[in-house]
Amino acid sequence: MKILVLNCGSSSVKFALVETGDAGLLARGLAEPIGAAAGSVSWETRGRFRTTAALPDHSEAIRIALDCLLDPDRGAIRTLAEIEGVGHRMVHGGEHFSGSVAIDEAVLRAIEECAALAPLHNPHNLSGYRASRRLLPAAAQVAVFDTAFHQTLPARAYTYALPHELCARHKLRRYGFHGTSHRYVVQRFAEIQGGAPAAYRLITCHLGNGCSMTAVDRGRSVDTSLGFTPLEGLVMGTRSGDADPGMLLQLMEWEQLSPGRMLSLLNKESGLLGISGISNDMRIVLEHAGGGNERARLAVEVFCYRIRKYIGAYFAVLNGADAVVFTGGIGENAPEIRARACESLEALGIRIDPAKNAAAVGAEMDISADGGATRVWVIPTNEELLIARDTAWCIEESK
Repeated sequence: MKILVLNCGSSSVKFALVETGDAGLLARGLAEPIGAAAGSVSWETRGRFRTTAALPDHSEAIRIALDCLLDPDRGAIRTLAEIEGVGHRMVHGGEHFSGSVAIDEAVLRAIEECAALAPLHNPHNLSGYRASRRLLPAAAQVAVFDTAFHQTLPARAYTYALPHELCARHKLRRYGFHGTSHRYVVQRFAEIQGGAPAAYRLITCHLGNGCSMTAVDRGRSVDTSLGFTPLEGLVMGTRSGDADPGMLLQLMEWEQLSPGRMLSLLNKESGLLGISGISNDMRIVLEHAGGGNERARLAVEVFCYRIRKYIGAYFAVLNGADAVVFTGGIGENAPEIRARACESLEALGIRIDPAKNAAAVGAEMDISADGGATRVWVIPTNEELLIARDTAWCIEESK
C-alpha cells in the first residue's frame, strides 16, 4: 500500500512516499519556505533533484510535491490513484487521542480544539490536511499525533503542582511530544531482540534540535521530559529546557519583557545557541569546543549533564532498565555526545565500548561494552515509516 506522509509546519512541507510492503521508502522531499514567491522543492527518488517555484501556501506546496512524485523520469508513481492514504503528522492531540485515527468531522473538530495548546503547529498541520483532501479526494486521511504515545502517563507523572481548578480549566498537564520517534525506536528495539515491546524497560533519548527523553515501561510511556509545551526538560538547539520559573518571572521584571518576548527568548535564543553564543547546531558547537572555545565547551557539558540526570531519574522511575536507546540527528550521529552523556553511570550497569560507539554514525548498533548490564543502543528513527504503517492500519480497520 502506497502512503503519502505529510509533515506541514509554519514554513515548510516535508513529504515522503512509503510503500508499506517490502519496498519501504520510495521518495522523500521538502518544500520551503511557505509564503515565498521563489521557493525550493527538493526530493529524492532514484537520485536527488530540486526545482524552484512559488509556494504561497501549503496547498500549492503539496500540489507541486505531487507533481514531483509524478515526474516520468524523476518521480515514484504514475498516477495519483496509486496513493491509497495520506498520513498527517499532527503535533497535538490533547487528551482526545491515544492513537492514530482516520480523520472525520468529529476528529477534525477535536484537533481544532487542540489548536489552542499548539498554536504554532496544529493550524499548519490542518492546512496540510485540507489541501491533501482536495488534491487526493479518493485517498484516506489519517492523523498521527506526537502526543498520543504519552497518553499512558500516570497522573503522578503528568500532574503539575498548581491549583487544581486552574489545571482543569486550562487543561494544564504534561503532554509530551516526539511520540512517533519514541514509539518507533521502542518497536524497533523489540524487533531486534526478537520480542515484543511489552517485554522491555527502556530509556529512549531523542536528541536533535528538539530533544526529549522517555521512560518506557513494557511498551508504555510512563514519564517524558517535554511537558505542557516543548520547552521543558533537556537543553535543546534554541530552547532552554528546565529553568526556574521564579527566575524567569524575575527576569521579565528586570528586563521589562512581555510574555511574548519571554516566550521568544526561551524558544529561539536559548539552549545551545544561548550558552555558546555561536550556533544551535551541535556539530558547529563541538567544533568550537574542540578548538578551545570555553562557552562552546560549557554548552556541550550542560547538554550532556542534563541527559545524564534524566537517565538516572528514569532508571529510578522504571526500577532499572534493559537499555538506553539514542536516536535523532544528534543521538544517531554524535559519538562524543553519547559517550559524555553516559559517563559515570557504571553503577547503573551502563558502559559504552569506545570503538563501537565511534563506528555507530547513522547506524543501528549495540554500542555497549562487554558485560554492561544495561545495554546502550543507537537506533535511527523512522517516523515516516511509523506514520505510514499507522495510516495503512487505519485504512484496513475501516474496511
